[in-house]
Amino acid sequence: VQLQASGGGSVQAGGSLRLSCVASGSIFSINTVGWYRQAPGKQRELVASITNGGSTYYTDSVKGRFTISRDNAKSSVYLEMNSLKPEDTAVYYCNQLASGTLWPPFPSWGQGTLVTVSS
Repeated sequence: VQLQASGGGSVQAGGSLRLSCVASGSIFSINTVGWYRQAPGKQRELVASITNGGSTYYTDSVKGRFTISRDNAKSSVYLEMNSLKPEDTAVYYCNQLASGTLWPPFPSWGQGTLVTVSS
């Protein structure tokens, strides 16, 4: 199953964006799906994840500002981003997480979607 992110754009600090991740097939069999981001010159990091049961994880820097959700019927995962900060500027990717890890089972990534937050 391939996961493709979209919905990025340019916003001013304090603004909001909603990212969408659509799967090429059903995501029902994928227990955990996550949103990652990679800022220029930095390592890719896991921003948020959600399990089939609805359990969520957020990295500390986005807690209270970002909300992850999934709709298995639409094979989609979403990331609602509010109160955006310039440090949120990055290319955002979605991917499945391998069981018990913070990373995908295979090093295969979609194109990602660019989020740019200006001060």
